[in-house]
Amino acid sequence: MSRRSTPNAAPDVALTDGDIAYVCELFASLGPLTTHKMFGGLALYRDGVIFAVMLSDGRVMLKGAGAMQDRFDDMGLIRWTSNRDGKPPSAMPYWALPESALDDPDAAAGLARAALAHL
Repeated sequence: MSRRSTPNAAPDVALTDGDIAYVCELFASLGPLTTHKMFGGLALYRDGVIFAVMLSDGRVMLKGAGAMQDRFDDMGLIRWTSNRDGKPPSAMPYWALPESALDDPDAAAGLARAALAHL
């Protein structure tokens, strides 16, 4: 499994089929997943519940609710902040998957399971 290199990716580049296959493989042990393309990125669902997104620049973000928000903050994960033209930055309820989990499906799925338990 290899992940997409993202440091210089343009924010409006749509994900490739390879990117989508990668993120689905990363979370495959969760069981059947559904996906929905939106805004050049991808939403990932388990049993109809959105638990992660892959942004158009390739970043994989887990949704945090309840106690998971504090856990993600305690882990030092970076929260997604949306910056729209003319509007103040807005913190979204998603945190970047840690680098160590990007090539470790067990770690990625473990965090996703914990996140899903709070959604």
